[in-house]
Amino acid sequence: MTVVDTPERRQLRELTRAFVTKEVLPYLDDWERAGGVPRSLHETAAKIGLLGIGFPESVGGSGGDLLDSILVTEEVIRSGGSSGLIAALFTHGIALPHMVASRDDGLIDRYVRPTLAGTMIGALAITEPDGGSDVAGIRTCARRDGDHYVVNGSKTYITSGVRSDFVTTAVCTDFPGSGALSLLVIEKGTPGFTVGRRLEKLGWHCSDTAELSFVDVRVPVANRIGPEDTGFLAIMQQFATERLSLATQAYATAQRCVELATRWCRDRSTFGRPLASRQLVRHRLAEMHTRAEAARAYVHDVAERVAAGEPVVTEVAMAKNVAVAACDFVVDAALQLHGGFGYLRDAEVERHYRDARILGIGGGTTEIMNEIIAKGMGL
Repeated sequence: MTVVDTPERRQLRELTRAFVTKEVLPYLDDWERAGGVPRSLHETAAKIGLLGIGFPESVGGSGGDLLDSILVTEEVIRSGGSSGLIAALFTHGIALPHMVASRDDGLIDRYVRPTLAGTMIGALAITEPDGGSDVAGIRTCARRDGDHYVVNGSKTYITSGVRSDFVTTAVCTDFPGSGALSLLVIEKGTPGFTVGRRLEKLGWHCSDTAELSFVDVRVPVANRIGPEDTGFLAIMQQFATERLSLATQAYATAQRCVELATRWCRDRSTFGRPLASRQLVRHRLAEMHTRAEAARAYVHDVAERVAAGEPVVTEVAMAKNVAVAACDFVVDAALQLHGGFGYLRDAEVERHYRDARILGIGGGTTEIMNEIIAKGMGL
């Protein structure tokens, strides 16, 4: 089963492709070198309705569901964008859902609507310097003091941490490492909240990443998302969407690299013959195409089930690993087929090769996914 194609979704694909062609491709290399995308891109994407896809109109979104969000992600990359661009422009996809699910009108009006309008940027802060994938072991603590929490701790690897106006932050509301977590919205500029150095990365160069520090930061209790100590469940409930987004980025990157490599092998000649005329090259392209398309089909199937409300935690983990494995194989083969040119910054395939490496780490590592799958098998 794949995402059902409808006239509306075909229009959404066309809208996304036109946006990437006009607003992204002429500038993407400059953004890669600058280390971030301009805030104006968020406003442009919001005006045409792309930024709000997957969020209900009642909170300022454009409507649509998980499948429509997957379609946009896929089309951005297939049109020449990148997973790094997805991370930078659509960070709200992980920063806002907890607030939307809480149905807290105050938080929705103050943060969700402006973000979906492109006038604010949000980030999600879970990972800590010594915690990695251990969400339950979070040590950034929030102590209740009247109508405020006093927050102390640090976060790292925070996507859009430099540019964000607010950060949806996972904090411990008991003793450090107790697993009693809450989510607080902490605004940039709050005394004691500082953004450390911009982290330089192997890939995702147009997506800024930062370290965050909290020293006696006073956050209003009104900025808590949902009841106290329900943060762990809220985080877990949103992981499926984040992991499927990363899986989509993986298979879409693979598909794009198949297209780039196929075009290169048709146009490039060696020893008087096109590369594509050689059986070894044709078979490698066929294998790349097969893996990319198989990953896409499986991710779509699992996404359909998630959208239908099925509890498919194991299948989501498998979808992410399948897509990442396909992407790893394809980007490596695509760069190899490009030869020396593939190693240059001028080659689009070089950017995809670098960007792809994070996909097996973000949203839960391949190893964590395997542990989830093993548990699903009763092991």
